[in-house]
Amino acid sequence: MLLSAPQRSARVRQAASRLCRALAWAPLHEVALPNGRRADILALAPDGGFVCIEVKSGVPDFMADTKWPEYREFSDAFYFAVDEDFPLGLIPAEAGLIATAGLDAELLREAPAHRMAPARRRALLHRFAMLAACRLEQAADPVDAFALSCE
Repeated sequence: MLLSAPQRSARVRQAASRLCRALAWAPLHEVALPNGRRADILALAPDGGFVCIEVKSGVPDFMADTKWPEYREFSDAFYFAVDEDFPLGLIPAEAGLIATAGLDAELLREAPAHRMAPARRRALLHRFAMLAACRLEQAADPVDAFALSCE
């Protein structure tokens, strides 16, 4: 079965999120960053570090993306997540690599570490916690969901 780009992206995102949970990372999807970018997945690691994962639906999506270096300033580790049909040699060495097949995912290459400044980490941790709590409340009380502003 051929999947559309949005369907492929959704499947890669779901598999990458499952890997996050297996690694004890707490993933949040579609997180607005202070620089105006939106992380596909921003995960909080057990050591308090942030992992940013950029999901790519295919080569055209990857080739059109020139903004990915801007995510690095708001993470301690940056990864691309791609599916089994993606040519892995395209992923730059400055990024980690997660490969997915269906709903399974494997961390193929660790991301080079680049620790955030403590003040930026504190601000991002606050943003992450507020967004996670807000989304949890929206799920718990969908009737009143429009009363909350999560972003």
